Amino acid sequence: MFDLLIYMFENYLSSQNQLDFNNMTQELEAAGFDNDEIQKAFDWFAQLKLMADKIPLNSELEANDKLRIFTESELEKIACDGLGFILFLEQAKVLNSIEREIIIDRAMALSHNIISIDEVRWIVMMALWNNGRENDYLFVEDALYQKENLSLH
Repeated sequence: MFDLLIYMFENYLSSQNQLDFNNMTQELEAAGFDNDEIQKAFDWFAQLKLMADKIPLNSELEANDKLRIFTESELEKIACDGLGFILFLEQAKVLNSIEREIIIDRAMALSHNIISIDEVRWIVMMALWNNGRENDYLFVEDALYQKENLSLH
């Protein structure tokens, strides 16, 4: 399903055009995607939007001094470097704690057994774009295509 999420994001959702979901479904089916997977992808994006819409408008990207303990299932499912990338973005004040939780939730919602760092980067990009944070989105896009690991100094 993750390939479908990326396809939908790149071809439909990242544009500013009005979306026609019926037409989009037909085009995705014509491109070879399964109807059940298309519905799951729509649900995944709908849940992302629903969660993002609940972020308070006055939510500042403040330093979060609270410790986040990952659950056993999160540690098993999300690759260590993917979790590190999320924490890097939070320490760099690209993400706040609410956005971090949305990203972790959307990663855990995927049917994959393991979520790689590349998949985490895509989820972050989609979440930031969904929140209207295009400038931060560009930072993550650079990180997505960067071959070297990021580190804090």
